[in-house]
Amino acid sequence: MDSQREEWDAYDLKTKNGLKIEIKSSSYLQSWEQKEFSKIIFGIQQTGKTQSNNSERTRKSDIYIFCVLSHKDKNSVDPLNLSQWDFYILETKILNEKVKTQKSITLSSLLRLNPIKIKYDSLKAEIEQIENGNR
Repeated sequence: MDSQREEWDAYDLKTKNGLKIEIKSSSYLQSWEQKEFSKIIFGIQQTGKTQSNNSERTRKSDIYIFCVLSHKDKNSVDPLNLSQWDFYILETKILNEKVKTQKSITLSSLLRLNPIKIKYDSLKAEIEQIENGNR
């Protein structure tokens, strides 16, 4: 990335080849006292209006990466330990087809859309495969 990201951009990252990536994260554990695990929910609302159609809101990214801190033991959770995270990649066009204007999605609903589930170590290679049209 050659320049700094604008705070309110329509996506979070853009690769050298132009793939636009939106990143969402969630966790079962919170820093406050909990009686039960938090439900995993991600915001997927459409943003801004397109220049070609001032009334239409869209999702601007090419893919979403949903990140879940899946570790459930508060005594040993470490958000910096990437092995405690699961990552799910889903093409934005699937969200647009299957959940259209929906503003959020639960993990269980996301899983029904068959995202690619990977660990951190495989994230870069998977993104490169998507960029090269091998997915």
